[in-house]
Order: sequence, then structure tokens, then C-alpha cells
Amino acid sequence: MSLIQISNLKKQYTSGGETVEALRGVDFRIDEGEFVTIMGQSGSGKSTLLSVLGGINHPSDGTVEMAGVKLYTLPGEALADFRARHLGFVFQSFHLIPYLTALENVMLPLAISKKKKGEKLDAARGALARVGLGAKTDRLPNQLSGGEQERVAIARAIVNNPHILLADEPTGNLDSATSDEVMALFRELNNGGQTIIMVTHNPANCDYTDRTIILRDGRVVGDEKKCLTQKAGFVI
Repeated sequence: MSLIQISNLKKQYTSGGETVEALRGVDFRIDEGEFVTIMGQSGSGKSTLLSVLGGINHPSDGTVEMAGVKLYTLPGEALADFRARHLGFVFQSFHLIPYLTALENVMLPLAISKKKKGEKLDAARGALARVGLGAKTDRLPNQLSGGEQERVAIARAIVNNPHILLADEPTGNLDSATSDEVMALFRELNNGGQTIIMVTHNPANCDYTDRTIILRDGRVVGDEKKCLTQKAGFVI
């Protein structure tokens, strides 16, 4: 059984009296433990798709089913609870709080948890250790390199042990060597059983993943075991 099933997903926006179709009937499935990249030109709908998968952007039509739950049939509070328990988010711009240490940043998703403070600290330290920053728990973001800041962001995303990790251009602000290090970390997490869905503009990142879903004009035009960017009309 698929962990994620997307059926006839559509998303429309109204801008200046005009209707923009960001997603036009997207269908695909993702199995538990897969590492999937979503690629496409700017405006293809990939970031919109990720936000819909993340439960933060209601679709205009279609269904998003995760672990047997139809996401957008949940009332607001239940949807927020589902996100907190099952989804982790990694962003291109890190979104770290500058005056909080690495440890404190990683603890943020645990703020609503009923765990005791000691348990939260242990969970945050464990997450930082998993991303190779166990010795830098007390560093502020400006005392860390770009790659280390991204690792803190990943630790924050996995501190709740989510079923699904969603990453939006996680290497977009990194140089190629640091990007490779971060992608190797994602691959390591995936090898440990983490399901990962990542939006990226960089075809080299596909070397680390299992499948590539390619979007164009809000539609799936490729779903392959490797990057077929030319076939899909996607040009870097």
C-alpha cells in the first residue's frame, strides 16, 4: 500500500481577475521509504505541489491521502496536529531563529509536545548528533557555516521522527561541495527508513534519489528512476 496517493490534484489562483492553474490534475503514488525528487522549470507548480503535500495549501480539487488519511477532510486543528506528528519541513533559507542556539532551534517543534523538558533536550541532542552536529549544540546560527545551518534545519525537521520529510530547494543556497554533503545526509536518512520528497532545480541531486517526478505547466510529464530533463523539456 502506498504511503502517499495523489489523485486528480488541481490548484487554481485568482490574480488580477485572471485564473492561474498552478496544478492541472496531478496523479502519483509514493511508497514508504522512497526518496523522490520533484523537478520542473520555474512556474511548473513544483513548490505549490509541495505546499499542498505539506497540508498548508488547500487544493482546488482532488485528494491527498497520507497513511490512509485524506488530508484535506480533516478540520483545521486535526490537520495541524497531523502536520506536527507526521511531517517534517526543510526550507532553502533555513529559517533559523538567529538568537537561539542550534539546540534551541531544533527544540522548537517540541514546544507543543507533552514530553518533559529533559526528554525534549535528549530528542534535540539526538537529532543534532544524527546530522553530525553533536558538538555544536550551543552555537548560534551566525557561528555556523551555510552547510551546518542546513543541517540544523534538517535536525529540526526530524526531531519529532516524522513519517515524511518535505524539502524545498534544500541545497539552493549552498555551493556544490556543501550541496553534495547535504544530499549525502538526506540519502543516509532515507537509508534509515525516512520517506523524503524534495523539490530541486539541480539535476545532480537526482543521483541521490530513487525517483524523479517532472512537472511542466502544472502536469506530470515524467516519472522516472532517473533524471530525464531533456525528455521533459526541462532545461537548466
